[in-house]
Amino acid sequence: MLWSETRTTGGQLGRVVLVHGFTQTSQSWSSLADALAGEGFEVVLVDAPGHGRSRDVRVDLWEAGAALLEVGGDATYVGYSMGARMALHAALLPTERVRALVLLGATAGIDDPGEREDRRRHDEALAVSLETDGLEAFLIRWMASPLFATLSPQAAGRESRLTNSIEGLASSLRLCGTGTQDPPLWDRLGALARPTLVLAGALDPKFATLAHRLAGAIGRSASVALIPGAGHTAHLEQPTRFLAVLRQFLVGNPSP
Repeated sequence: MLWSETRTTGGQLGRVVLVHGFTQTSQSWSSLADALAGEGFEVVLVDAPGHGRSRDVRVDLWEAGAALLEVGGDATYVGYSMGARMALHAALLPTERVRALVLLGATAGIDDPGEREDRRRHDEALAVSLETDGLEAFLIRWMASPLFATLSPQAAGRESRLTNSIEGLASSLRLCGTGTQDPPLWDRLGALARPTLVLAGALDPKFATLAHRLAGAIGRSASVALIPGAGHTAHLEQPTRFLAVLRQFLVGNPSP
């Protein structure tokens, strides 16, 4: 069972489940969760498998999706990066619990088998470096990635990331990395006949392109929004703009 925390002031506007990215914990959503709860949403924050207080949970992406549904129930699921992959898998399971879906910095997988295998090898090397060098050194290198070039140190949440365990993060890389989406999910996205919002930072060209591809593969139930002035971690870099876009979608697509 995944660790979760619920924040609410009544929940009359429906339930929202927030799923964080790799090396984060549920606390990365804390300010946004408080804002949504204050407006009348029931907000469930989840520590993803291998992270935070779910550090001992060892599952792959499909199992992670099922675990999210177990704690989140009928809700709108909002996932960032790794969390978006987990939420996407949850939405593709044979269930109606995912009433609406929000994906930030997401992909349905790597098309080319060779590139997919390269990514698996890359993630294995990251896991080994984490186990060899320790968490703090790993996080310094991880946060220095070009992916986070537009994320300020103040917004990065380093203290929360340091509460993770080496073993948990290594298992997440090995079981839930992008290379583990094998086969990719692109051909299955047309089955997502529920409201879906695909987001990316406007300064994150790779994932902005992927956002348009995801929405196109899903079809008429999906829409795309790019967050101005933000890179990959749009919810941390431009929280006010991100919240405005998310709120509009949630109000227009209420969940129980």
